[in-house]
Amino acid sequence: MLKRSYAIFPGLIRSLVATTAVLGAFSAPAAAQTIIGPEAAACAPGARGPAALVRVYGFKDRVGKLRVQLYSDNPDEFLEKGKKLKRIELPMTGTGDMNVCMALPRFGEFSLAVLHDRDMNGKLSVSKDGVGFSGNPKLGLSKPDYEDAMFVARDGVTVVDVILNYRQGLFSVKPLVARRD
Repeated sequence: MLKRSYAIFPGLIRSLVATTAVLGAFSAPAAAQTIIGPEAAACAPGARGPAALVRVYGFKDRVGKLRVQLYSDNPDEFLEKGKKLKRIELPMTGTGDMNVCMALPRFGEFSLAVLHDRDMNGKLSVSKDGVGFSGNPKLGLSKPDYEDAMFVARDGVTVVDVILNYRQGLFSVKPLVARRD
């Protein structure tokens, strides 16, 4: 009888391992969230690029919309009106990071500005909205330097993490959550 129970034991372990693997496939980690936006296919597995997968996090709430703007490698055009290369606007998702794919016009240097437009007026309202940049520069009362917000797009899809900053107190603009490194 003892030999027969040992024979069943390896089969039981294989069944438990298989069941765990199947259940694990349905509970993806937070980092594996859906890629969104009209250019999501440019960031799909096997995409050749150039593209940026902009992973935005640190939201104050889920109201309004999200705007991602791309700027060229010219520091004089960074954040200047009418100088953006591309803009994607999306409604807020219910939870988690927002992983926005943006096809890029070429490989090389760029910068990104991200706006959590909470009041949906189409412009930055310092007292209400959240803002972030590629490179995650520390923000003050003026726009960040291009060099601090620049990223380099290489072969394939370049991942760009952007943490949002919100006004806290009279003169402070900073993230509500810790930076991911």
